[in-house]
Amino acid sequence: MDKILRVNVSNQSVRVEPLPEAYWNLGGRAITSRIICDEVDATCDPLGAYNKLVFAPGLLSGTVLSSSSRLSVGFKSPLTGGIKESNAGGQSGLKMAMLGYRAMIVEGFPTDDRWWLLVVERDGARFEPADDLAGMGAYDTAAKLFERFGGKVGLSLIGPAGQQLMNLAGICNTDPEGRPSRLNARGGPGAVMGAKRLLAIVWNETTSHPVPAKDDILWKEAAKLYLNEVRTQPGTSQRFPLYGTAAVLETCNKFGGLPIRGFRVGQDPQTDAISGLRMHDVIKERGGHTTHSCMTGCAIQCSNVFVDKVGQEIASSMEFETNGLLGANLDIWDFDLIAEFTRLCNDIGIDTIETGGSFMVAMEAGLLRYGDGPGVLKTFADIRNGTPLGRILGLGAGLAGKALGVRRVPVVKNQTMSAYDPRVIKGNGVTFLTSPMGADHTAGNTIGSSSDHLNPLDKVAISREMQIVCALLDIVGFCNFARGPYAAQPGTFTQLFEARLGRPVTVDELRRSAIDMNKLELAFNVRAGQPRVERLPEWMQEEPLAPHNSLFDVSEADMAKLWDEV
Repeated sequence: MDKILRVNVSNQSVRVEPLPEAYWNLGGRAITSRIICDEVDATCDPLGAYNKLVFAPGLLSGTVLSSSSRLSVGFKSPLTGGIKESNAGGQSGLKMAMLGYRAMIVEGFPTDDRWWLLVVERDGARFEPADDLAGMGAYDTAAKLFERFGGKVGLSLIGPAGQQLMNLAGICNTDPEGRPSRLNARGGPGAVMGAKRLLAIVWNETTSHPVPAKDDILWKEAAKLYLNEVRTQPGTSQRFPLYGTAAVLETCNKFGGLPIRGFRVGQDPQTDAISGLRMHDVIKERGGHTTHSCMTGCAIQCSNVFVDKVGQEIASSMEFETNGLLGANLDIWDFDLIAEFTRLCNDIGIDTIETGGSFMVAMEAGLLRYGDGPGVLKTFADIRNGTPLGRILGLGAGLAGKALGVRRVPVVKNQTMSAYDPRVIKGNGVTFLTSPMGADHTAGNTIGSSSDHLNPLDKVAISREMQIVCALLDIVGFCNFARGPYAAQPGTFTQLFEARLGRPVTVDELRRSAIDMNKLELAFNVRAGQPRVERLPEWMQEEPLAPHNSLFDVSEADMAKLWDEV
């Protein structure tokens, strides 16, 4: 991965550039953020001519090593107004790395309203007309493209929401079976891609030749050690393969920090109806797949395939965040409804978290009632079709709240909080307020900490450590579930790094890269006019959360120093 692909949609020029020496140790989120910081004016219009969309696999992506080929997409966010990296599984990161690209930069602004495909190959890329695909859902678009290019390519595409430039639009990546169900979801990357008039990217790699390591012997030794950790640690070998990310729902409910009925309470016995354990049993009883890989080679297989009562597939995959924001948050406790919501989100191409926040706003405004599953289903059609209500909800929860006069909106940087109420899961609250990414748990999830989540005293340190580790994993291209193997054997990651790139690196150097990246992103946000530390919505500072009657009480002064102390 020693080259950069630069694509200009203004004149449809394509240029392959050598990787700058300054970028040699940057991958994933590190290189997307560095390019955005180097090349994008922080004050620009996110949907205008001067924003850029940067795609990048991780430094260790491009092989079938378990969980190693995540895809980062970087941009200035139309939702948050700051820098954003949105991360996804699927095949796109693997295919992009196999094609030899460290990053692809999409820049410029279209001169007309036509839609285009970008077909990326080893020696460059070409544009092809795509007006015939406009208006289709992601599933139909993917089927048409596989019919045209063959089933072995990888796809990154937008659905109707991205084509309408909605802030909650993501970029849909295909999984190993071709489902466009692995989204770069957070922050509105689909809207930026739609503004560039790119309907889909075809990663035209069909040979499945892995990226070679500089030291094949060391790579195999380190890969064996890493895989042994994955297969022996309880989380990656038992809990997540059995129950997927939905296993976190029971944990959050037990702590009293699950968002229920519009973030009004944090615990409810009804949660058992949509727990990871119950979901496993339902899928198994119906003949679905309780384990499934979102990318080739994953040994954890935390994904799933949810089927209906007669065994027909509804959605893949049912995740904790989906069950939390589109289930418990909306007072909906029916797996079949939540699965249908999931499929609609994938087909329309929208972030399940942000969508859950927008539907909550509609309920707070009295346009829907809590628990009204059929009403939610009908409202998805408003988003797909771009009705006035659909356009308002498509702005995302924060802006929809302003348009509809709703004060109780759970956002930071206008972005809906993932399913951890910060009044109880206080480490995640610190992450929401201090991370350049805003209310995004993937930037530094502290739910696995053994600390008392209600105690504010150590949460700045815990959040900082998890923000560093999560950033490090984004840089190398690994799934967040690799945190356990990394914590147990950090030296294995330095061996993998050295074997792959041919240069020695220490754990401290990897951590320094993650820290510097966060500081670079924060500086971009400050230039964009944002504070270094955000604040929770005032209503969250006024309403104690049952059952613990807890408020967020981490010191703002301590949070302000989070990145100054490393």
